[in-house]
Amino acid sequence: MKGIPRAARVYIGCALAGAGACALPALRPGAPVPWVTVALLAALYALCELPARCPFLGRALGGSVPLGTGSFFPVLLTAALLLPPAAAVLTALPGSLLARVEEPPAGPRRVWRAAATGLAVWVAAVTAGALGGPAALGRGPDAPDLPYALLPAGAAALAFCLVLTALDGGIRATADGIPPRTAWRGLLGRALAPHAVHGLAGLMMAVLWRSTYGPVAALFVLLPMYISCWVFAQYHRERAAHQATIRALVQAVDIKDRYTRGHSERVGHASVLIARELGLAEDRLDVVRFAGILHDVGKLGVPTRVLRKDGPLTPEERRIIELHPEYGHEMVRGIGFLGEARAAILHHHERMDGSGYPYGLHGEQIPEFARVVAVADAFDAMTSTRSYSRARPVPTAVAELERCAGTHFDPRMVAALVRALDRHGWRPAVTADETATTDRVPTPRGADPAQTRSKERA
Repeated sequence: MKGIPRAARVYIGCALAGAGACALPALRPGAPVPWVTVALLAALYALCELPARCPFLGRALGGSVPLGTGSFFPVLLTAALLLPPAAAVLTALPGSLLARVEEPPAGPRRVWRAAATGLAVWVAAVTAGALGGPAALGRGPDAPDLPYALLPAGAAALAFCLVLTALDGGIRATADGIPPRTAWRGLLGRALAPHAVHGLAGLMMAVLWRSTYGPVAALFVLLPMYISCWVFAQYHRERAAHQATIRALVQAVDIKDRYTRGHSERVGHASVLIARELGLAEDRLDVVRFAGILHDVGKLGVPTRVLRKDGPLTPEERRIIELHPEYGHEMVRGIGFLGEARAAILHHHERMDGSGYPYGLHGEQIPEFARVVAVADAFDAMTSTRSYSRARPVPTAVAELERCAGTHFDPRMVAALVRALDRHGWRPAVTADETATTDRVPTPRGADPAQTRSKERA
């Protein structure tokens, strides 16, 4: 427990004591516990966790093992429907203690997960029992009362979800120091749908378990659950690979051009704000964020001496730096998941009046995402303090964008950014050392903010 905040240790201890108290009635001599069912369900849940811990099984399953805590909650919900509450707690312990842990310390994390799942299963079993769940499932040749059984099963799944999210929010607040209001934000919304599916699968397992076919038939419910978990894990692996690719490219740009450090992430954020105001579909928001983050990736192809030059650029140096959109497009051409972001990287310096580069496109010829990124790029450049120019106030930057709307920027994008700023505000940032003594040429009043920046004038 070393290194864990005291508040978190107390919290984990209380949860563990609570889970122990819930399980205690089942351990008393002579308690009416169906130990065969407890053992089978506990072993099944533990078995479901083993592949994530075993490298050999992980490689045998193609290197992508989605099995982990949460993947097989249907087994626990089956226990909540079939067993007395105290016995249901015991089914959660072996699997939770075997669960894969991504970050240290592994021991306390496993103990915490065992206590949390034990408490959640106990509450789910109490809820199901209060609503007559075991009776509704039937036994042997007796057909289950499925319409009525849906109520206790759904209530049990909801109770399970509520307890787990409440406990997880608490551990985030105590262990990570997250403010309480933030610790629980979004947890329940993200968990409701998966737990509803787990509850339905748990009901199916319980019905088959109680049927004449017995526990073996219940195992067939796990096959489609495994397939769905595998697909879900593949999606997250691919998404994580995308994020790693983006991070590597942005870090490379930041290292090469220290004056744009942090700029890329803020342009991505501002681009998403604009896109949301425009009503773009959710599945396009990630793409427009990638476009904003990677809009300057082509600077990797620009000589460092040009990017870091003090003073105005020569015409030849300007021509070199103006090649960065084409360099960037070539770099990301083969990254399929970027989609429309590739065109935005190529065209984010085009102007509505056709005076931009690299191809002099105008109006609607400029891709939509490129018009979004152009506004976000110019706005962040004006509102960020750099070693060569101080940040303009947000109202001043907005006024400059509105002045250039229709000639340099798409008026729709500018108006969307203004609405987003009114709704969410903006936190200006420093992207270089404010205490630097080198004086740089400030952006002339009335000039194109996207073109006259010393380091990012192109």
